[in-house]
Amino acid sequence: MAIGAGTAVILGAGTRGSVGAKAGQNELVLEAGKTLASLMGERLPQVPVWGYNGLVPGPEIRVRQGQPFKALLKNNLDEGTTIHWHGLRVPNAMDGVPHLTQDPVEPGQAFLYEFTPADAGTFWYHPHQRSFEQVGRGLYGPLIIEEVGPPQVDRDITWVLDDWRMSDSGEISGGFGSRHDAMMGGRIGNTITINAKPPKPLEVRPNERIRLRLVNAANARIFGLDFSDIEPVIIALDGQPVKPHTPSGPLLLGPAMRVDLILDLTEASATRHEIRDVFYSGLEYSLNELVYTGTSIRSAPLQHAVSLSPNPLAEPNLANSDRHEIRFGGGMMGMMSGRKSGSRMMSGGMMGWTVNGVSATGHVHDPIITTPQGRTLVLDMINDTAWWHPIHLHGHSFRVLSRNGNPTQYREWQDTVLMSPQERVEIAFVADNPGDWMFHCHILEHQAAGMMATIRVN
Repeated sequence: MAIGAGTAVILGAGTRGSVGAKAGQNELVLEAGKTLASLMGERLPQVPVWGYNGLVPGPEIRVRQGQPFKALLKNNLDEGTTIHWHGLRVPNAMDGVPHLTQDPVEPGQAFLYEFTPADAGTFWYHPHQRSFEQVGRGLYGPLIIEEVGPPQVDRDITWVLDDWRMSDSGEISGGFGSRHDAMMGGRIGNTITINAKPPKPLEVRPNERIRLRLVNAANARIFGLDFSDIEPVIIALDGQPVKPHTPSGPLLLGPAMRVDLILDLTEASATRHEIRDVFYSGLEYSLNELVYTGTSIRSAPLQHAVSLSPNPLAEPNLANSDRHEIRFGGGMMGMMSGRKSGSRMMSGGMMGWTVNGVSATGHVHDPIITTPQGRTLVLDMINDTAWWHPIHLHGHSFRVLSRNGNPTQYREWQDTVLMSPQERVEIAFVADNPGDWMFHCHILEHQAAGMMATIRVN
């Protein structure tokens, strides 16, 4: 199996190509600092960004499922930072939420993260300290937990999708955390990258099979991907296996979400396939192309199964569960929604984002739910706003049971669920990971402006 372009950090005995890992040890050093990246292309000047180990995205970390992992964060920035291992069911002390699970790692200091990943899949890592700017400037990287028995593919490729708000001078624009962005759709950029570079056509061969891992690292942009006449097969959502199926329309990928696709490429040589992002009406564009080159990789397409083995997640006991209603409110254009959900006004008469009527400040606040360990929780979530929200729960994955009262077809496991305006989504999970866990919108400006809460598992 070939790994896609980019720096791969593969840890553990018998693995190959270790970069940044101590020889013979399972420890990686991640240095957060300022660096340069070719966001606008190799022919234009590099752009000042923030990254890990001088890279954007940071090193692609690959660890085997069930294998102990250590990562030493060294902070070379001028402000405090943390690392949150997004989607992984880690011990609470390793979750990387400033002041809630750990103190921020101050400039010149270090912090050792160590855990054993129980779940295989596609995850990512990023700060939770001032994430609207730290992630927005490039502090993130992909984290792949490899299955014991992965499906047979010819190439395993990771695309970290992002957008950047660039100025006319070719640098990242300031204004992070602006009230306008916070109260509307978040910080949407004007420059799209794949792995922090302008999209470059992916060359493929007839009868090749590719596993394409998509990670949305954008602050706020939602991608709606149209693969034209290719029929990608979804095999995992947010790292968790799902019954293999083709999307019924554009593939929606909200901020922080991931999807694993199998692409069986059966066309003849010299064929081109466009991948378009069609989410924003009137602003559709070509994200990338698949271009067939060379001779066929084999005489016929692979017929091996592409389904993944399930991860060891506890099945919710819906017959014996605790049910809670969660209302998300506020935002610009949300005055009526705010009145319905009891949202409070910010200074200047502008709505703050709320969870059950409360606009959070900082990461530490009274939990909206306190539950004994091992209980099944069913959350009936209502989006009382005019905006989309990718809602993320730390420390757990949940089953998406229904949307607007209609049962979901695949009862997919996710850790970030995208809710459309006025939508109602029902999720369920076993609260089996003790600690105080963040529960928030992953449009990072919405989170900073109050759309976050805490669920306590005793």
